[in-house]
Order: sequence, then C-alpha cells, then structure tokens
Amino acid sequence: MKFSYKILLCSLITMAAAFGIGGYFFVNDVFKASLEREIKQATDDSSIMKFAFETAALNIPSKYDMLQNSVIGEIGANLENSGQGSRRLLRLSDENREVLYASEGFVEDTALLADIEDQVRAYQIIHPDQHYYVQTGIMVNALDRALYLETMKDVTEVYAERTRGFAVYRGLMLLILVCSSVVMYFFSYWLTKPIRILTQATKKMIAGDYSYQAEQISNDEMGQLTTDFNHMAKVVEENIHKLEEELRAREDFIAAFSHELKTPLTAVIGYADMLRSRKLDDEKQFLSANYIYTEGKRLETMSLRLLDIIVTKRYQHEPQDMDVAELFCYLQDFYAEKKDIEVTVRYEPGRVRAEGNLLKSVLLNLTDNACKASDPGSTVEITGENRDGGYWFAVRDQGTGIMPEECRKITEAFYMVDKSRSRSHNGAGLGLALCVEILNLHGSSLEIESTPGEGSCFRFFIAGGKHL
Repeated sequence: MKFSYKILLCSLITMAAAFGIGGYFFVNDVFKASLEREIKQATDDSSIMKFAFETAALNIPSKYDMLQNSVIGEIGANLENSGQGSRRLLRLSDENREVLYASEGFVEDTALLADIEDQVRAYQIIHPDQHYYVQTGIMVNALDRALYLETMKDVTEVYAERTRGFAVYRGLMLLILVCSSVVMYFFSYWLTKPIRILTQATKKMIAGDYSYQAEQISNDEMGQLTTDFNHMAKVVEENIHKLEEELRAREDFIAAFSHELKTPLTAVIGYADMLRSRKLDDEKQFLSANYIYTEGKRLETMSLRLLDIIVTKRYQHEPQDMDVAELFCYLQDFYAEKKDIEVTVRYEPGRVRAEGNLLKSVLLNLTDNACKASDPGSTVEITGENRDGGYWFAVRDQGTGIMPEECRKITEAFYMVDKSRSRSHNGAGLGLALCVEILNLHGSSLEIESTPGEGSCFRFFIAGGKHL
C-alpha cells in the first residue's frame, strides 16, 4: 500500500473513531437531559395529583367516618380524566398495597409499589410494550387513610429522539468522512510529494545518473531530508568520480609499468642474445654489454622507486623537531662535485617538524629532476625561508619548462614530459610520485610553477618546529 494511502486510511480511522465516540457521548448527553426533564415533570405531576386527591377527599360529605374504597375509585377516575388534552394513567392502592383503582393499560408490575414510603417519591423507567414510561409512586394521606398513588407518563418520544439523533449523526458523520476523505487524499498526496521526488531521484541514481538533484519543495523536515539526500548524492558522485579516477590511474599505471618493463627487457634480451649467439669485435661487445648494464640499472632504479612508494604509503610517520641546516648542508655536500650543473643552496635558519630522511629524499628527487631538465652550464637553486608558521622549501631550475596541461599529470607514476631525456638519465617517471606520497604523510602538497623555455620551480611547505 502506498504511503499516501496509509496516511489517508489512518486519518479516516482516527476521524471515524473520534466522531463516533464524540457523537455517542453527545447524543446520550442530550438524551439524559431530556429524560431527566421528563422524570422531573412526572414526579411534579405526581405531587400535583396527590394534592388534588387530598383536596377531593376533603370535599367528601362528613357522614363517612373514613374514606370508602368506592369513593377512592371515583376520585381516581376523575383524576384520570382531568388531564389537559391527554388521559392520565394512574393506580390507587390501600394500606395493604391492594389495588383499589387502576387505569386501563396500567402495568400489573407492583415492584415500585413495594418501595413507596412516607415522604419518599419513587420512580422507575419501564418498557412493558413498544413504549417507554416513567412510573412514579407517592404516599397519600386522606381522612385517616394511608393510600398509594402511582402514575405512568409516556416518554417514548424521548427514546425515539435518541434513536433519530444517532441516525442523523451517523449520516452526518458518513458525509463528513466522505468529504474529508477527498480533502485528505489531496493533503496526503501533497504531503508525500517529496517522497515521490526522492524515489524518482533514487531511481535516477540506480540508473547511473549521480548528478541528478531532487527538487526541494518545502522548508520542513521533508525539505531538509531532500537537502541531505542531494548532499549525499553529490558526495556519492564525487566518490564515484574519485574511484573512476583511481581506476583510470591504476590502469594507466599498469600500462605504463608494462611498457617501461618491456622496453629495457627487450633491449637486454636482444643484446644478450647477440652476445651469446655470435662473435663480436671488442667495440660491439662493449657497446652491447654497456647497453645491457644501462638498461639493467634503469630497471633497478625503477624497482627501487616503486618499492619506496609502496613503503611510503605504509610508513608509520613519526615527525621530530629538526634544524633545516642539516638538510641543506647535506644537499650542499652531495652536489659539491657536480661539474656540468651548478647547484646553489641558500636558506634561512629555522626548524621544522618532520622525518628528516624522507625530506632528504624529496629534495634529492626534486634536485635530480631539475638537473635532468637543465642544459649543461645551467644553475639549479635550492632555497628555504621561514614563513606563515612554517618553512618553505623550493627547487628552481633554468630548464625547458613544463606546459600547463602537463603540470597536472607530472606527479603521476611513470609520466615523463621528455621520455628520451628521462631515459638517457635512467629516469622512470617515479620520482615526483614518491615526493607526493612523502609530502602527503607530512600534511603538505607539491606546488609547481613552470614557464616553457624559462624553467620550473617546485615548492612545498612543512610545519615549523619548536626553537630551542
């Protein structure tokens, strides 16, 4: 069953129960008020008839010492016929509760008669046939006789009004429920519209359309749910794109890795087969062996770099406060004897919180790349300066530079801007990928500024340490 139908059904059941219970008490309350009014009127009429009977008894000739039974019957008949527009039903009984006079149609039940006492007015509701009556009883004292006067008042109309009231209320309630069901249907349809919109959005997402945004039509909880759903869909879309990018990068990595393995292995196998299958002169033998050695070293470098990347991703980083002078002095000594490229080191004193060996690896890789990209006689600058609560490292070269569209790809594994130049230096395109992983461990990132034909600058920021 649809949710809108459930809302409609629950609303109708609640309204039916509320109207039913409320109508029952309302009609019954009106009925009780009418019945009490009829009972009061019946008891008042009984008192009036008592007074009339006693007055009539006083007008009896004094030749009788006591009121005769026949006279009691005559007075009863007169009282029965003296009603205004209707015949009264009454019954008179003597001291022994023996009936002396009874109107035609008066009930034979004497249960109320036994309950009549002096100064007490008794009554009961009886239903002898298709009618309802209020039966009253009262004691009458006339000429030294204690008599019992009973009356019957027809209250059938009161019960009939209750029946009609219930019938009218049921009809009215049914009409209200029918009208309410129509109104509630539109209300439930309107209230559940956000759910239908979210259902449609969910189907769109299942179909692969993660960019679909559900329309927000209210500012209540359902509107907030729509907003949260759209935010969730956006996050899912971003995660899907990240997964797709990771999958593409993995496929590119595998393809590049296979290619980088295939090229040197083909050369190694070819030259090795040449050496074992034919006799070569000393020069060709040296060139073949040298090529095998060079390609083997490139494979060794590539495997070591891949191992470094894997180890770095699983590395338990334990940063320590260190003086940057250690790093720059190490680089100065390392490149002191480099002849074809001039490497200059310039830095400000400072401290950083990092893992020293990993930072050395980053700076060495960046400097090696700068040297490979530079022509002989060029200068590579390694600089450091305190700024913004940390320390900025930079490596700048005067090489060929990098195109803007390649700056976004250069940190991917096996990506090389100039493959021939990189391979001539035993490069495999893994150095910058390793740098990025190391900087991620330090909560930093690599910034690249490059102008084709003028050179490049690689910078990164490391949080400062405590000064001793």
